Amino acid sequence: MTQLDGKTALVTGGSRGIGAAIAKRLARDGATVAITYSNAADKAGEVVAEIKAAGGKAVAIKADNRDPDAVRAAVEEVATTFGAIDILVNNAGILSSAGIQDETLESFDRIVDVNIRGVFVAVQAALKYIPDGGRIITTGSCLAHKVSFPGISLYSMTKSALIGFTRGVARDLGPRGITVNLLHPGPTNTDMNPENGENGDAMRSLMAIKQFSRAEDTAGLVSWLASDEARTVTGAEFTVDSGVNA
Repeated sequence: MTQLDGKTALVTGGSRGIGAAIAKRLARDGATVAITYSNAADKAGEVVAEIKAAGGKAVAIKADNRDPDAVRAAVEEVATTFGAIDILVNNAGILSSAGIQDETLESFDRIVDVNIRGVFVAVQAALKYIPDGGRIITTGSCLAHKVSFPGISLYSMTKSALIGFTRGVARDLGPRGITVNLLHPGPTNTDMNPENGENGDAMRSLMAIKQFSRAEDTAGLVSWLASDEARTVTGAEFTVDSGVNA
């Protein structure tokens, strides 16, 4: 028996990086896992295949977090297929990297739609299927609290907004025993942000522990928050950033 046996999890943006690691960890700990993806169908298929090869259950659903109807349809498909959504992980997100003078209303709308509105839509849609005692976990960013370099004002804004949202939803859903928590990853060694990439040394200069996190580090925390051991942990933030914000 593992700690998430019998549970069903939906991980948005689960085809690569931190999202893929979360999906694999939840499956390893016993959950049936559904992931959504926007464009990387091949990567999503690899995640599902790896989970199944290890004896787990997984499906991938195409759903752009910017499209509310697609997000709602993905939630409905998971609930119809598996009967409930015990764990919702809002991981899908995008980065806009430009000075504020170069941002446009279109870039503003795009990042807000994915990083904020998409989370709201997923939570509201999933609530019809999340049982009492369920879990909602969202991926934020250490840049929500400390903007360490220029060019990320919109990204930091969207991740900061998730702090208030998480606390408010935790209050709304507390009577049902549904916990709502927020994770703040820092520099993480993924294909989109490799530790040996052009920005690696600059990132390490900000850290107390001079090494990038692994996606599995955040995934382990997600699994714990999804477990019964964390049943009274709600409205909280957890930072996994090698001490960038220390």
